Amino acid sequence: MACKFADSSFIFKAPKQRSVGGHGFSEHNSQGILYLKRASLIQRGIKRQHCLTNTRRSNTVRAVAVPIAPPPAPAPTPVTSPASSESAVYRKILSESYGFKQIGERLPEDVTLKDIINTIPKKVFDIDDVKAWKSVLVSVTSYALGLLMISKAPWYLLPLAWAWTGTAITGFFVIGHDCAHKSFSKNKLVEDIVGTLAFLPLIYPYEPWRFKHDRHHAKTNMLTEDTAWHPVWREEFDSAPALRKAIIYGYGPFRPLMSIAHWLMWHFDLKKFRPNEVRRVKISLACVFAFMGIGWPLIIYKTGIMGWIKYWFMPWLGYHFWFWVV
Repeated sequence: MACKFADSSFIFKAPKQRSVGGHGFSEHNSQGILYLKRASLIQRGIKRQHCLTNTRRSNTVRAVAVPIAPPPAPAPTPVTSPASSESAVYRKILSESYGFKQIGERLPEDVTLKDIINTIPKKVFDIDDVKAWKSVLVSVTSYALGLLMISKAPWYLLPLAWAWTGTAITGFFVIGHDCAHKSFSKNKLVEDIVGTLAFLPLIYPYEPWRFKHDRHHAKTNMLTEDTAWHPVWREEFDSAPALRKAIIYGYGPFRPLMSIAHWLMWHFDLKKFRPNEVRRVKISLACVFAFMGIGWPLIIYKTGIMGWIKYWFMPWLGYHFWFWVV
């Protein structure tokens, strides 16, 4: 989480004084006294009458004493710098205000993202075509096996068959995810085609999801900017009416529905995308609508409405369950 720290600013105004015996103020050296020269007061725009009520009988005022808070007590053992101590206190207060248990420290200024990447083994950045296409084979085979299970299973085993098939098509999402991250193939056109095809059974438009996912990684866990993580703020929850609180508490059993709401809200509205993204978004939406317009009628023609529910809709709910949990 990105946090901004602001130093507190204080404005001190001395009580009104009267000159004594026609002489200027004498200097004092007691603890907790801040001396401000008259010239600095004028430079900072502080009017002379803020500090004096009568200057007609006095000579030039050379200094004004303004009391300030005494210095903080020394840090306890083990010794920590004031900056780190204040930072820890600030993070604790901030985390509690957001409803978190803790907020981590900032990275040192001399540590960059490149430094972190350099600690990762180089082999994890290698693109393995054999491994990539093997994942496609495993996912497609598992999905086909799931459809066979649905067709053969008695009614009381259908939930097991749906769970298997929903998990299998979650593999399709993983393939599309890798294509969006440019880690599936060295050929970027192949990645766009495979990613689009892998997302079609999920009715997920590939390009809109890819654009939003890129922003998610750029703003990960930022409270108001992350496109995939939308926590309820404590202030929002405390001020919400009873019905809204009940709905929030009820999110748990209905996580798949929340995933479906996210799918609808973030991937089909052209206004949510930049002008240079719209053309690719429209292509992906056209592919999804073509799949719905051709694939769904074929399923219904062959198996009826109940077949559409058995073979597509229930596994699709299973996918959204895994999508939201993961």
